[in-house]
Amino acid sequence: MTMKIKMKLLVLAVTLIFAFVFISGDKKITVRPQKKVLRIGVECEYAPNNWEERKQSDFNLPISNHQGYFADGYDVQIAKLVAAELNSEIEIKKISWNDLIPALNNGEIDVIFSGMLDTDERKAQAAFTDIYEAHKTEYTVIVNNQSKYVGAKKFSDFAGARIIAQKGTNLDAVIDQIPGVIHVNPVNTVNEMIKSIVDFKVDGAVINLDTGRSYEATYKNLTVIRFPENEGFVLGFTGICAAVRKNDTELLHRINNALKTIEPNERRRIMDRTVSRLWKSIS
Repeated sequence: MTMKIKMKLLVLAVTLIFAFVFISGDKKITVRPQKKVLRIGVECEYAPNNWEERKQSDFNLPISNHQGYFADGYDVQIAKLVAAELNSEIEIKKISWNDLIPALNNGEIDVIFSGMLDTDERKAQAAFTDIYEAHKTEYTVIVNNQSKYVGAKKFSDFAGARIIAQKGTNLDAVIDQIPGVIHVNPVNTVNEMIKSIVDFKVDGAVINLDTGRSYEATYKNLTVIRFPENEGFVLGFTGICAAVRKNDTELLHRINNALKTIEPNERRRIMDRTVSRLWKSIS
């Protein structure tokens, strides 16, 4: 290769280098790491926090272990925002309520987003994030419109009533706060609980107020009891949180930082839109 050709190649290389610097300017070029998959456990049977549906939409996500079904709900929408902050993809796994924490601790999932409350019993088994609920968690009783308890206004009005709740939840644990109540054996899902009321197998069920309002709007023969401010269930928890394994301190910290980016007003808007979407899907 002649000296003249070598000089031309050198000039061309230098020109390309300066051209790149000129084009990029002072702009900082960052390369984001490849997205990881965040495996999320959801019950998919606790509307409006979570449910499953057959039709794909702009809001729901496919359920990896239930082919042809998609998960939607407030929990799912919050999880999507958290995953975006963590630069992670989401894999939704439908897991029955009582199997959620075991699935977390055996490594089947990385985090639970399923309307779960941070009770002392659960805090002994998993690490809980800050709360992400849209409204303060309150419990009430839901009854059939044709029940003699439809006009109840205080706990004492439910003396002798057959009251049910979902197995393994705090809903079931607080039933005995009602004096003279008949504590019916719990069922596995909220849907079974609601069916027991509709079929007059029980007189009522303890339910989260937000969830109860959704079922009240869905089933015209159901009514949510509104207790006075100073009379109601005593609840031993902070609120609805996500859960990770106890040794996943880094993930816990990152999720908490992500949750801080979702303002209270935005959380309420997300819940309102979720409830509206739920009603349309079942109307």
